[in-house]
Amino acid sequence: MGDNQRENVGEGNSDWMSRLPEELLDVPLWNLAIPGSHDSMSFCLDMSSPVLKSEPWLLRLTDRLFPCLIRPCIYRWSTTQQSVLWYQCELGIRYLDLRIARKPAGGSSLFFAHGIYTLMSVKEALEELASWLDAHPKEVIIISCSHFESLTDEDHVQLVDFILSLFSKKLCLSQDTPTLRSCWSGGQQVILSYDDLQMECQHRQLWPKIPYWYADSPDPKEVIAYLEEKKRHGRPGHFYVSGLNLTEDARYILLHPLQNLRRMTVEALSLLLRWTAEQRPGPGVGGVNIVCCDFVGFSRFCSIVIGLNFKLLKAAARTSSGSQLPPG
Repeated sequence: MGDNQRENVGEGNSDWMSRLPEELLDVPLWNLAIPGSHDSMSFCLDMSSPVLKSEPWLLRLTDRLFPCLIRPCIYRWSTTQQSVLWYQCELGIRYLDLRIARKPAGGSSLFFAHGIYTLMSVKEALEELASWLDAHPKEVIIISCSHFESLTDEDHVQLVDFILSLFSKKLCLSQDTPTLRSCWSGGQQVILSYDDLQMECQHRQLWPKIPYWYADSPDPKEVIAYLEEKKRHGRPGHFYVSGLNLTEDARYILLHPLQNLRRMTVEALSLLLRWTAEQRPGPGVGGVNIVCCDFVGFSRFCSIVIGLNFKLLKAAARTSSGSQLPPG
């Protein structure tokens, strides 16, 4: 897809929450359909950085011996996005998957990671996001902070202090049932999930870990089958993610030496998006909430997910119509 085409993909979605119908403003956000990006910061991976300590020892050893071979390969298969955060938000993304790490020789700054570390720091990314929110006061973003590779207790304290200071009154309290109307009335724009129980218990502005359903497969048919099986067992009561992201393994990479994650994703998009368009949000069994995808700017993914919310209007209209029918 060319640059001009990518620019048109998200046209009209930069303020989609503020334009939802009145009937949806009091729906809990976990009952709306919300587009998200998987591994949101992987657009700026740093090929000069080493492989993560959490990666298998054999991969780390090979990286030390042959970095010129290993890191380009990791880069090809770890890059899941190609747009900066503010542009992802312009496309309509309202859930961000931020995997935080301490980079070796990175000083006091924290970064993000997926296989290898990022060039952009956590502070730079979150400040960029705060500026975007200031320009879009009726948009609400769910931020998931997780993984925390090599972070110390002091790192957590300083990171949370920075988050609380940066977003301040924009943070929605974890005891609330957030709707668009309630967030607007309180000037709240950020739901911050922080996957560390100790920090979560200390700060009511931090939300618990958000469940993420993903199939861990390179086959889009297996991804869909997995999500359908999870749906049959019922959805969580609050926020949760349905992941459309494909996952390669060593065998797949060896059998596809000239491929990369971008190509694999693009080839699967039509099937994955067709499944997405068939979904409906809401509290019932099988109701979707956050739907995450790789390379969110390469298709109509955001528009398709946002459009699912209008199925709630149709369902409400049918219920209202049925309740007005005379008894048989």
